[in-house]
Amino acid sequence: MTDSRIEPSPAGRGNRTATRPLSWVLALTLAYTLAEVVGGLLSNSLALLADAGHMMTDNLALTLALIAAWFARRPPDPSRTYGYQRVEILAALVNGVALVVVCLFIVWEAWERLLAPRDVDYGLMAAVAAGGLVVNLIAARILHGHHHGLNVRAAYLHVLGDLLGSAGALVAAGLIAAFGWAWADPIASVLICIIILVSATRLVLKSLHVLMEGVPEHLDTREIHRCLVETSGVEDVHDLHVWSLAGGAPLLTAHLVVDPSVTPAEVLREAGRNLRTRFGITHATLQVDPPDYNIVNGLTSGPTVAE
Repeated sequence: MTDSRIEPSPAGRGNRTATRPLSWVLALTLAYTLAEVVGGLLSNSLALLADAGHMMTDNLALTLALIAAWFARRPPDPSRTYGYQRVEILAALVNGVALVVVCLFIVWEAWERLLAPRDVDYGLMAAVAAGGLVVNLIAARILHGHHHGLNVRAAYLHVLGDLLGSAGALVAAGLIAAFGWAWADPIASVLICIIILVSATRLVLKSLHVLMEGVPEHLDTREIHRCLVETSGVEDVHDLHVWSLAGGAPLLTAHLVVDPSVTPAEVLREAGRNLRTRFGITHATLQVDPPDYNIVNGLTSGPTVAE
C-alpha cells in the first residue's frame, strides 16, 4: 500500500486578509450603536430600537468573528493537525442563531405595538436612521469581497441586516410624517426581521452542513468517483470521503484499487492532476490497494457513493 498526500491543505489562507476589514467594521458599529439606542429611546421608535438591538448583537458577532479569524490563522500543532479553522464555523453558527433569536424578540415586540400603537418622534427617528444607513453602507463596502468564508459571511449578513434596518426605519419615519401611519414602525421591523431570518436560517444550515462533514455544495461525489475510476490503472474506488474544514477548500480521502502492472506513482500523479484541474481539490490523501485488498480484509468491493 502507498499513502500519498498530493498537496498541503490550502484551507484558511483567506483568513489572513479577513481580520483587518472585520476590525474596521467593528469600530464603526461600536461607534454608532450608542447613538441608535439613545435615538430609539428618545423617539420611541421600535424600528430604531430593533436596528439598535441588532447592532448590539453585531458588536458581539463581529468580535466573535474577529477572534475566530485570528484563531483560524494559527498553524497546526501536534494535537490539532488541521489547525483552528473550525473555530470560524462555530462562530458562524453562533452568529446565525443569535440573529434568529433577536428577530423573534423584535417580532414579538412589534405585535404588541400593533395592538397598542405609540407616538413616534419621526424627525429624530429619520435623522438617526439616516446616520445608521450611512454607517452601514460604509461597513458593507468594507466587507464586500471578503465574505466568501462562512464566518465573515455571517458578519456580512449582520451588517446587511443593519443596513436594511436603517432603510426600513427611514421609510417608516417618512410614512408617519406624511400620513400619520404609526403602524408603519412595527411593520417595518417585521419586514426587516423576515429578510434577516431567511439569510440567518441559510447560514445556520450551511454551518451545520460543514460541521457534519458534508460534501461542499459545488462538488458531486458521483462525478469525483467516476473521475477516479477513469484514471489509468484504477480498477475500483472505495472509502471516498470529501469534506471541508471551514466551508472553503475541499479535502478528500479515497482508496484506489490498482492494477498490479501499473506503477502506483503514475496512478497517483494522474489522479491528483485530475482532482486539481476538474474539481479544484488540491488536498487529497489517496491510498493504493492491490486487487485482492477487499477480499483479504473482509471488505465489500465497490464504491461508497450512490451511482
